[in-house]
Amino acid sequence: MKLMTSWELITDSVMGGVSKGELKSLRVAGRQATQLSGKVLLDNNGGFLQMAFNINSDGSVFDASGYMGLELDVYGNEEIYDVRIRTSELNRSWQSYRASFLAPSHWETIQIPFLKFTPNKTTIPLNTSSLRRIGILAIGSVFSANISVAKVRFV
Repeated sequence: MKLMTSWELITDSVMGGVSKGELKSLRVAGRQATQLSGKVLLDNNGGFLQMAFNINSDGSVFDASGYMGLELDVYGNEEIYDVRIRTSELNRSWQSYRASFLAPSHWETIQIPFLKFTPNKTTIPLNTSSLRRIGILAIGSVFSANISVAKVRFV
């Protein structure tokens, strides 16, 4: 199931960080995509850039229990990125379930089974019947982020 994505940019400035990024809709190597680019910096306890969207535009819960995971069409700069999902059980902005992937320098479809997602700053097990939000993060080290996403699907 292909998702309608209304991406938004979130930077570590929400926590005092100084990473700088931008989000653009453009054609990348022949495909329409949303591109997250910028510089991830660790100063002032920072260290991330994120593009994220609510699965349902009103922020309500989506039941993905009939699916095995996510599939992303990505084009990047050979760096490691995180995909993070949030559920209605998480009440802190820093809690999520995450999985890492390499963003190759060509278009590639990446499948990430829900079983590969690990809890981040929570002990609550992942409940795929209560998904709310999906994000792609450039995080954790100083580097130039450049990742484009053409499609996000449940598989």
